[in-house]
Amino acid sequence: MSEAKKRVVLGVSGASGAAIALRVAEILAGLQDIELHLVVSEAATCTFLHEIGPDALDSLIHLGYQHHSIENIGASIASGSFRTAGMIVAPCSMRTLAGIATGLADNLLIRAADVHLKERRPLILLARETPLHLGHLRNMVAVTEMGGTIMPPVPAFYHRPESVADIVEHIARRAIDMLHLSELPLANEWQG
Repeated sequence: MSEAKKRVVLGVSGASGAAIALRVAEILAGLQDIELHLVVSEAATCTFLHEIGPDALDSLIHLGYQHHSIENIGASIASGSFRTAGMIVAPCSMRTLAGIATGLADNLLIRAADVHLKERRPLILLARETPLHLGHLRNMVAVTEMGGTIMPPVPAFYHRPESVADIVEHIARRAIDMLHLSELPLANEWQG
């Protein structure tokens, strides 16, 4: 990695919202100073196929600087010595949230998230489920207490979205803004 590049990890789990993951990857890949590392769960592969289509996962993987296998628990992103600017999990399933909340790092996605927590680096989880039961809420509290940010992909309407793509765009940009990669926000700001 060149010194000008900031590494960002994008974890994609199997919850609904594949379009958000793809848009986050597209935006990050389009930023010249970002080195994007991807880790995708098996369930996310099924979700991509169902929600976007057969070529979408290949499109996602080609956007990354490096795609890491979910089984490769020894990958670079599994170590705290591999410095990153942060990690986004989009979407974040309740199974992935539970694994992160309890430190059950049984796959690379959860291990990478665990590393971000222990190294005090930004971890943004686009937790995707509704309604929520008490176990979900307790896991969200646990991750928040450890320093993570829970950011359910709730649409904002102040920018008057005209399509689902507009909603996805805003959510993806807000998630990236939570990493504080630059002084200027990517998402439309509320102007009062």
